[in-house]
Amino acid sequence: MIISMDPLFQFLRSAVIETAGIFYDMSPFLMVGLVFAGIIHVYIPTEKIAASVGRRSAWSVIKAALWGVPLPLCSCGVIPAALSLRKHGASKGATVSFLISTPETGIDSIAVTYALLDPVFTIFRPIAAFFTAVLCGLTENYVGRRDAAKQVVADHACRICGGPRDDEHSHAPVRKIWRIFEYGFIDFLGDISKWLLIGIVAAGIISAVIPEGFFTRFIGSGLLEMLVMLVVGIPLYICASATTPIAAALIIKGVSPGAALVFLLAGPATNIATITMVWHYLGKKSAVVYLVSIAVASLLMGFALNYIYSLGSFRPVTEIGQCAHAIPDAVRLICAVALFLLIIAGIIRTNLRRKEDEHHHA
Repeated sequence: MIISMDPLFQFLRSAVIETAGIFYDMSPFLMVGLVFAGIIHVYIPTEKIAASVGRRSAWSVIKAALWGVPLPLCSCGVIPAALSLRKHGASKGATVSFLISTPETGIDSIAVTYALLDPVFTIFRPIAAFFTAVLCGLTENYVGRRDAAKQVVADHACRICGGPRDDEHSHAPVRKIWRIFEYGFIDFLGDISKWLLIGIVAAGIISAVIPEGFFTRFIGSGLLEMLVMLVVGIPLYICASATTPIAAALIIKGVSPGAALVFLLAGPATNIATITMVWHYLGKKSAVVYLVSIAVASLLMGFALNYIYSLGSFRPVTEIGQCAHAIPDAVRLICAVALFLLIIAGIIRTNLRRKEDEHHHA
């Protein structure tokens, strides 16, 4: 009996085409986001943030959320930054607020959102991340106990050269500019390369496999689909940029923008590593408050976004990916090739570094 390979070939072909299209559209925007990631890393030290969020107050929670929204730190990268804030005297509420707003969005993910989704979603996403972080931080301040900051090791290394910092430590502007690109395109991209690639491929597979209107027909809209996205998003260990193409693919297949937003908020902010950190350094009660408040806030933001779309005269599906078409094809092609090579180099570099660490610890 001969089994036809035509369906498998068609699936693989469709998945590759969809994946390449998503990557092609988002590349120039992600490149711009990576540059801003380097600028923020070089010019905004964690200590400056910590100095403004030390008091156990609503204003400290708000400032921590505002600091976190543009920072391009992924789900794993935000943990040492949050611990450094706690070490420098940040309150529990401010620490939680920063821990949520930072991975939920950033300069890089905002740029990718603009490339793959529409302007309404692009604007509302960082606003939703901010309000989610503030709500969770205020809840922690209200429910949590007044206790001293946990003492963890702080990083006093220079962000440009890696050496020890002192009062006379400085660098020439050219060295700072080099570090901006080095951090954005090597260090930061290296940290998120694997998950970014997984997210893009997953989006391509979703686009190839799931028929349009699938979620509308079989799951429906409203609370149920948001709960499904919440359950799917909470355990995932994935960054904000990587979740964006998945969310775009889900919307095309019938998921409402609000449900996609729930996935984008819950996914990057909740994973085993982050929950474990909150449990260990902030306490069991704070970990429970962290999970419950994120779930509630994400659902509220999802309903709010759907309401905003209901007031408009356009369908979100028709707007998906339209912003990326403003970039000339030649520019998108160059950015896509360059970004692909950087991602592959980042994955190789990360694996080599992991093997070296394992060798040293052996």
